[in-house]
Amino acid sequence: MALALNVFQTITAVVSTNATVVYTAPVGYTGVVLLAQVANIGGTSQDVTLVHRRSGTDTEMLKQYPISGNDTANLLAGKLVLESGDALVLSGSHASNLKFVGSILETLN
Repeated sequence: MALALNVFQTITAVVSTNATVVYTAPVGYTGVVLLAQVANIGGTSQDVTLVHRRSGTDTEMLKQYPISGNDTANLLAGKLVLESGDALVLSGSHASNLKFVGSILETLN
């Protein structure tokens, strides 16, 4: 069976206080992150950290970025290209008040 040329994915996750992989670009595909947002559904400010992981090397894109209570933050100013095996990793200062949504286009290599 032939692989699809382009596949759109919507990723959702509750941000944990532990670093958690929320997306990994699959083998044979490049993932283009079109949108990455975190909503703070709590009443007080919380921090979020966004990391790009490649071959065990972590690069912080945002580190302890504050999001006001009952507010949302766009984590990327533009698009992010993830090669096969690259991952997005999130962590936050609260175990249940930070919620992530991402929109990703996977395109066949």
